[in-house]
Amino acid sequence: METRVRRGNVPAETSSLVGRRRELDELAALVGRSPLVTVTGVAGVGKTRLAIRTAGRLRDSFADGAWVVELSAQQNGDLIGHDIAAVLGLREQAVRPQSEVLADFLADRHLMLILDTCDHLIDACAALLRRVLADAPHTRVLVTSRRPLGLPGERLFPVEPLPVPEAGGAGTDAVRLFTERAHALVPGLSLDPEAVAQVCRLLDGIPLAIELAARRLRALSPQQIAERLDDRFALLVGGSRTPFGRHQTMRTAVGWSHELCTAEERLLWARLSVFAGWFDTDDARVVCGDERLTGFELARLVDGSILIAEGSRYRMLATIRDYGREWLRRLGEEEAFVRRHRDHYLAQARRAEAEWYGPRQPQWADWAHREMPNLKAILDHDEEFDLVTALWFVWCCLGRAEQGRHYLDRTLDRRPEPSPGRTKALWVRAWTALDAGDTVEAGKWAGEAYAAAMADGDLAAAGCARRCAAAVALARGDLDEAERLATESAELFERAVHSHIGLPVAEVTLAAVLDARGEPGRAVEVLVRQWGRCAERGELWARSHGDQARSLTELGRGEFDTADVYARAALDVKWRLGDVTGSAMMADQLAAIATARGDGRRAAGLLGVAQRMRTDAERSQGGVDRRPRPEAVRRGIAPEQPRRDPYGLQASREHTEAEARALIGDACYDHAFAQGVIMESPAAVAWIRDI
Repeated sequence: METRVRRGNVPAETSSLVGRRRELDELAALVGRSPLVTVTGVAGVGKTRLAIRTAGRLRDSFADGAWVVELSAQQNGDLIGHDIAAVLGLREQAVRPQSEVLADFLADRHLMLILDTCDHLIDACAALLRRVLADAPHTRVLVTSRRPLGLPGERLFPVEPLPVPEAGGAGTDAVRLFTERAHALVPGLSLDPEAVAQVCRLLDGIPLAIELAARRLRALSPQQIAERLDDRFALLVGGSRTPFGRHQTMRTAVGWSHELCTAEERLLWARLSVFAGWFDTDDARVVCGDERLTGFELARLVDGSILIAEGSRYRMLATIRDYGREWLRRLGEEEAFVRRHRDHYLAQARRAEAEWYGPRQPQWADWAHREMPNLKAILDHDEEFDLVTALWFVWCCLGRAEQGRHYLDRTLDRRPEPSPGRTKALWVRAWTALDAGDTVEAGKWAGEAYAAAMADGDLAAAGCARRCAAAVALARGDLDEAERLATESAELFERAVHSHIGLPVAEVTLAAVLDARGEPGRAVEVLVRQWGRCAERGELWARSHGDQARSLTELGRGEFDTADVYARAALDVKWRLGDVTGSAMMADQLAAIATARGDGRRAAGLLGVAQRMRTDAERSQGGVDRRPRPEAVRRGIAPEQPRRDPYGLQASREHTEAEARALIGDACYDHAFAQGVIMESPAAVAWIRDI
C-alpha cells in the first residue's frame, strides 16, 4: 500500500465564508474530541462549505492530513470504500475486502476524513465506518448528510440558516452575505437595506438561496427579487460551480432531499406544506390524514432536514414548503388540503371565541399569537369572512387592531349584503378603529353596526356598537352623550341572550365618563362591580382594562400607591396575553405615577421602555397593507387624514416627559430614557416588576 506524499486534498475556497464563526469554532472542537461527527441541515444551508472550512482549519493538526471524499455522484454503496481508497492513494486489491484494506491503512494513521453528501448512501456509509473506526483510534471522520448515520458514538452538528433581520432591524450575516455577493457581481451597486433584508427574510437565511438571489442583481433590483419570490424555484438558478458545489439551482438542491424520501414521506411533505407556521402532530393528523396516509412519522422528516422541530411542534422553511406545495399541486390535492387546513383553524377560532370570556383566555391568547402565520395564510388566501369575525378577540384584545382593520375592510368591501355575519364585522371594525385612535371612523362604523344589529335583533352586537359610540363621545368631550350611550350599552348586554365580554368593557367606559365628570367615587363603584364580574368568570382582559381605569382614577385622587398597584396589575395581564401595545400604555401610566411621586429617573426609564414596546408592536404588524381602504373611501373617511390623539395619550406622555425633565434635568433624562429604549421588552417587564 502507498499513499501520496501530500497533506490532504482540501480544496482552496474561491469566495469568502460570511458569518459562521461560532459554528466553525464549535465544529472544530467537536471534531477534536469525537471520532465521528455528522453535519446535518436543510438543503442549501452550507453543510459542505462549513465542513470544508473546518477541514482547512484542522488539517495541520493531523500528521497525515485532511482528505475530502465527494460522494454525491456515487450511486453504488458497495463502491464507497473504493472512492475513499482512491482519494487516499491506495492501490486496488482484488483479494481483500476494501473495508479491511482501509481499516488496516487507517489503524496507525492520524488523519481527518471528510465524507461529503452521504444522504443517499446512509446504510452503506454506516456499515463501512462501523468497521473502519473500530480499528482507527486516531482517525476523525466528518460527514455531511441531511440524515444522521445512526451509529453509536455519532455526534450530530445541525447547521441552522443564517440569522435574518426583523422588520426595521439591524443587518445580520444573511444581509452581509447578500451584500458581499452583490458587490462582487456589480461593484459599487447601491442597495436598499430594507429591501435586502426582506429578500433575506423571504429566503429564511438559506445561504445558497441568498447567493442565487444576489446573482439576479444584474437584471433585477432587490425589491423586484422580493416580489418574484412567489416563484422562487424559477428565479433562483444559475449558481457558479465550485469544486464541491453541485447545486446550481434551489430546485436541484431541494429536489435531492425529495428523492431521498420514501413515497409516504413525500406525500406527507406535500400535505404538510399547507401549514404556514408551526404545527403539532394532532394538527398534522387532522389536516393531512386519510386512507392514503395513516402514518405520521414526523421524526423521519426531521431527520431528513425537511422539518424543523422545537419541542412537540414542527415547521418548514419557506423554500422547503414551496417545493412541497408544488408537489401537492401536481398530485391534484392542493385545493382539498388548503380547505382542510382552513376548516381546522376556523373550528379552533370558533372555540377560542366561545371561551374567550372565561378562564381559558391566556391559553387562547397564546394560541392566537402562536398560530398567526397559519391564520394569516388563510386570511391572505381569500376573504374568509367567518374566520375574520371569529378572530375579533385577536384584533380587539391582543394589540392587533391594524391587522384586523386590513382584513375586515377587505371582507366588508366584498360582502356588502346585510347578514348577521356582516353585522358582527361592523361592530368589530368599529372597535378596531377605536383602538387605533380613529374616532371618526369608529363613529361611522358604530352607527352602521347599531342599525344593523337592531334590525337583526342582536342585542349583544347593538351593545358593542353603543359602547364604541360612547367612547367616541367621551373622546370629543360630550360627557352627557357618553354617559347615556355607555349606560344604554350595559343595559343591552344585560338583556342579551348570552353573556358577552362587552358588558365589563362598557362598564369601564362608563367609569371613565364618570371620572371625567369629576365623580371618582361613582367611577370606583362601577369598577369594583366590574372587577367582581370578571373575577367570577375567571376573565383577565376586560379586568385589566378596569384596573387601568382604576389606576387613572386613583392617580387623579392623589392615591399614588393604589394607582401603582392597579397599573402593575394591568401590565401583568396585558403582558401575559401578549398585548405589547397595551403593555406600552401601562408603562406610560407608571411613568406618570413616578413623576407624581417625584421620581424623574424612573419615569424617564419607563417612558423609554414604552417607546421600545410601541416599536416592537409596530414591527409585529409590519406585513399589514396600509393602502387606502375602499370601504373607508366610500364612506367619506379620508384615508390621508392624519392620526389624531383623541384620548390625549400623546399629550399625556409629553406632559410626563416635561415633568421628568424638570425633576432631573435634560442630560439625566436622556440617559435614563435611552436605557429604557435599549431594553428588550421581556427584560423591561422584569425590570418594572422589580422596581
